[in-house]
Amino acid sequence: MGGTWLPSSLLLLVLTRVSLQDGRPNFILMMVDDLGIGDLGCYGNRTLRTPHIDRLAQEGATLTQHIAAASLCSPSRAAFLTGRYPVRSGQSSGLASDGGAGVFIFNAASGGLPSHEVTFAKIAQQGGYETALIGKWHLGLNCDRRDDHCHHPHAHGFQHFFGVPLTNLRDCQLGHGTVFQVHRYVPYGAILRTLGGVWIAALLLHRTGVVTVRRWILVGPLALLAVVVAMVVGLILAVPYLNCVLMRDQRVLEQPFRAENLTQTMTREAVDFLERNAARPFLLFLSFLQVHTAMFASAAFRGTSRHGIYGDAVQEVDWSVGQIMETLDRLELKDNTLVYLTSDQGAHLEEVSAGGEVHHGSNGIYKAGKSTSWEGGIRVPGILRWPGHIPRGKRIDEPTSNMDLFPTVVKLSGAAVPQDRHIDGHDLMDLLQGGAERSKHEFLFHYCNAYMNAVRWHPRNSSSVWKAFYFTPDFYPEGVNACFHTHVCFCQPDFVTYHDPPLLFDLSRDPSETTPLTPDTEPAFHSILAVMQEAVETHRRTVTPVENQLSIRNLIWKPWLQPCRSSITRLCQ
Repeated sequence: MGGTWLPSSLLLLVLTRVSLQDGRPNFILMMVDDLGIGDLGCYGNRTLRTPHIDRLAQEGATLTQHIAAASLCSPSRAAFLTGRYPVRSGQSSGLASDGGAGVFIFNAASGGLPSHEVTFAKIAQQGGYETALIGKWHLGLNCDRRDDHCHHPHAHGFQHFFGVPLTNLRDCQLGHGTVFQVHRYVPYGAILRTLGGVWIAALLLHRTGVVTVRRWILVGPLALLAVVVAMVVGLILAVPYLNCVLMRDQRVLEQPFRAENLTQTMTREAVDFLERNAARPFLLFLSFLQVHTAMFASAAFRGTSRHGIYGDAVQEVDWSVGQIMETLDRLELKDNTLVYLTSDQGAHLEEVSAGGEVHHGSNGIYKAGKSTSWEGGIRVPGILRWPGHIPRGKRIDEPTSNMDLFPTVVKLSGAAVPQDRHIDGHDLMDLLQGGAERSKHEFLFHYCNAYMNAVRWHPRNSSSVWKAFYFTPDFYPEGVNACFHTHVCFCQPDFVTYHDPPLLFDLSRDPSETTPLTPDTEPAFHSILAVMQEAVETHRRTVTPVENQLSIRNLIWKPWLQPCRSSITRLCQ
């Protein structure tokens, strides 16, 4: 027994030493879903307890102007993984002809992150890293068959997958309602007026003897309407079985999944992955389902915060982060692991339960939230720790992007950034280590789905950060910075107000975007806008048209693509 144990232990020590001397760090990249920048103690919150995340910030760098490349889940995550604006990979719905959903809403859709896109996980895997995605994916699953897995995390460099291919939805928990709130968008008045007009005209024509109207002509439209309503209701009732799926690699484990203890389970999976791969380079993307609705927290965290179930969920995420940090300490991997924590976009301010309970977080001093290009929708936490390489307690106020993680991870993993495509992110290490004082992002472009919504300019000879809006969403009700009438803010012309000249703000003086500048209050008003417009036109020339992965054709439910956990006695459950 002792003879076999000793060589194994020596081999483990040798492999660990080789990994450490390799010079390449391990990576743990954590993304919380819909977390507001104002939810964390290290960003100013004083009523939610996030000690583990705060400690991460104390031991590393905090980015105060960290910008998500999109304000919705799917496009933001595509940009994070590829280092490219989501429009470049087809995550760009929003045109009226495309339906404008902005994210994937069915597991059995054919759209997703195209296979020709290169993720940092794929490059790391090719460089000898063990890679895993634990948690939410939300970038497609299949193309032509239910088992081709063309968009699966495996196809994008993640050797191990444990999680949810779509996202957490209200439909995934009984009593939380549905995300398919079609009643908000049905033009009831127009339907009733049309049907009423048809019936009245038919009756008049019949009574005056002009034509003979058979009964089925009057009853037919009602019957057709009833069939359509029944189909919609049936689809909504089936959503938990269609969309709320938990998978390990390519196998369905639960359908629908049980959410209450899912963060605990994901954390154990993450710890197991770290323990199995302590002796080799690894990349772990821990993608939390919390704090997206439907809200959930395990029994140990229910009732522990001052902010209801939302606060409980945030504190459970913080606990999970603590477990990951503790595991790195125990495995003596802390000094050789770069840790990053962020959110995919700002808090979803329209999330209020039917009972009036707040199910959303705080975006701090920043305006609006998820689904908008106001700062509250795109300014997210950005925390990085790598002891001995990133100074402790560093705060960086320069504009950075979640796209910057791609070139940063690729270079640190020992690979070269691809030269056959346009990469929009920039390596963060010079900025983090003090080798550079200025961000490489002179301009950042803020899309609302397919539309160029706003542009940010940080001139190289100035401390100003200019931001110009070409259009802004129409909030409802009056006096709130949210779109409660549609649950998310839309980008289509009927839901926005266009600005000519664009609204202009200086975020260095007005980070809350309260007072647009004018030619009277900013002497360089017109010249600033001219420079920004020229930058937009230059950027547009670099965007090559690609297939829209979020078109209606790619978004709709296709039964032959539906993942199922089936048996003789059980269908998709």
